[in-house]
Amino acid sequence: MAFTVELEEWVGSAWHRFITRHASPDFPEARVELESEQRAIGVLFRALGGASGVGVAAANPRDLLLRRSLLQQVAGTCKQLPVAWCDASHLRLPQSLAVYPDAALNRELYRWLALLAAQAGDMRHWARDNQAWTCALLERYPALRPRYRALVEAHLPLRPDPARLPSGEAALERALQQALREPGSVSAFPSSERAPWPLPLWLYPAERLDQPQAGNLDEDDESALQSSAGQRNDLRKRARRVEESTSKGGLLLFRLENLFSWSEHVDLDRCGDDSEDLDAARVAEDLDEMALSRQRLRKGGGLKLHLDLPPAEADDLPLGEGLLLPEWDYRQQRLKADFVQVQRMLPRGAEPKPLPDRLAPLARRLRRQFEHLRNDRQWLRQQPQGDELDLQAWLDFHVERRHGQCVEKGLFLEQRQTRRDLACLLLADLSMSTEAHLDNEHRVIDVIGDSLLLFGETLSALGDPFALYGFSSLRRQQVRLSELKAFEQRYDDHTRGRIQALKPGYYTRMGAAIRQASRLLAERGQRRKLLLLVTDGKPNDLDLYEGRYGVEDTREAVMEARRQGILPFCITIDQEAGDYLPYMFGANGYTLIRQPRQLPLRLPQLYRQLTQR
Repeated sequence: MAFTVELEEWVGSAWHRFITRHASPDFPEARVELESEQRAIGVLFRALGGASGVGVAAANPRDLLLRRSLLQQVAGTCKQLPVAWCDASHLRLPQSLAVYPDAALNRELYRWLALLAAQAGDMRHWARDNQAWTCALLERYPALRPRYRALVEAHLPLRPDPARLPSGEAALERALQQALREPGSVSAFPSSERAPWPLPLWLYPAERLDQPQAGNLDEDDESALQSSAGQRNDLRKRARRVEESTSKGGLLLFRLENLFSWSEHVDLDRCGDDSEDLDAARVAEDLDEMALSRQRLRKGGGLKLHLDLPPAEADDLPLGEGLLLPEWDYRQQRLKADFVQVQRMLPRGAEPKPLPDRLAPLARRLRRQFEHLRNDRQWLRQQPQGDELDLQAWLDFHVERRHGQCVEKGLFLEQRQTRRDLACLLLADLSMSTEAHLDNEHRVIDVIGDSLLLFGETLSALGDPFALYGFSSLRRQQVRLSELKAFEQRYDDHTRGRIQALKPGYYTRMGAAIRQASRLLAERGQRRKLLLLVTDGKPNDLDLYEGRYGVEDTREAVMEARRQGILPFCITIDQEAGDYLPYMFGANGYTLIRQPRQLPLRLPQLYRQLTQR
């Protein structure tokens, strides 16, 4: 009996593999994965005018009412097929392409879709708009014509034969094939009850995947949905709203004599497990459609303490009135004037303290390394008098005199003291994420505090004017800028005490902090101005500042600082910083510290490298 069951399972799996393979229209041996082409596609998309904040991600298969062959109906395949589409935030491409029997053509198809998306605008009519975008792209870049022709000629033999289709579908298929051969030549398309076979060279309308839950989920629902969806991959899921009501439940009938025992009900307060549910993540990945219900269990008695500011007697000390700053809205492509309020503050309970004994040996070593920069001397060439003979100037003079072109020049080298005309402001991220532990003894905030202390010890010995600030935020009305040392203040035990009194704050409204730091640097009279930002993550806040909005505002603040002659540079310990920091600070505007415990030592070294450029 067991042998029969195993044989049936083997035959069933073999049949499934056979029928699925023969019913599939793809060419598995020539498959190209999006992951291997994603970076190049993103660069190509932006190079040809695509929106800078649009990311390249995988598209989930879409339901299409297609006419399937008998083999496909038996196999149950081709109900869903991946197509390319683009919206305001993402360019969605198939997770893999095996449309052509040649891998080079599949790779070329990825590039064509990126180019077409960079040219595309709002879609009003699927076929006419794709023709117009194709014509505009080929007219602007004539070198693409042979590539496009090769893709079309290789794809047309793979499409359904109009002679084998019903009249309505055949007329639509002929019109589409004509539109592929000669873009712009077809303006009217016959109607059909079934969708045409997918056109891999065209973009499809954006799928409104977020519509079912819009307006029906509160803030907790949305954040939970986003976090759960982002655990595994970047595929977006369709959502369907379902209504659940306990009032519609059936009537349960039972007989008391069937109860054989009595038990006492006791309410127990059990700790909730907030760890990641990997099984749920895998199930969500396999689902094509998610049903969302508003009915859910709520944790009673919970307090979201981070949503409210502490009482005034326990909060940091404010310095003066708040400052109103603008913020960049990428959706409207403009600066919103007086949109953010920045409040300068002093850490409460900060008492003068010396440098901790554990940091004293490293501080002495750094001071010795930086002493020669303070007394740096420079040799000046071609001086009329000096300490040594300038052999290069003497050789030039000798050659010119032999050719009758003698020009009076100084022939000596003179050594003079050089003055470092430089000011630096260090801005440290104090958001709640810095509460995270690096090991059993050290938190991120502890490493940042040690870095500030050693940086202050080094620059005070060097003599360069510098300032130290920390920042966190709680929506746009409360961007908190902790003043640890202003430019006009001395670095002493008062500053050391403020640094050692730092505590993790709230969120990371990075753009406002950079703008205020740029204002403080712009008031300095030094020729060179350096803005260092130390952070452990990307911009975020409770309001719209999450995601692309915060990234775009930070990027705009960085560009504003550069237009003022300030050099912004970011030092991060976030291992995923390569996904967003190059866009915000540029390829050479940031560095990643892979071992966070090395930050206190690396920070002064990075300052030395940046100021010697």
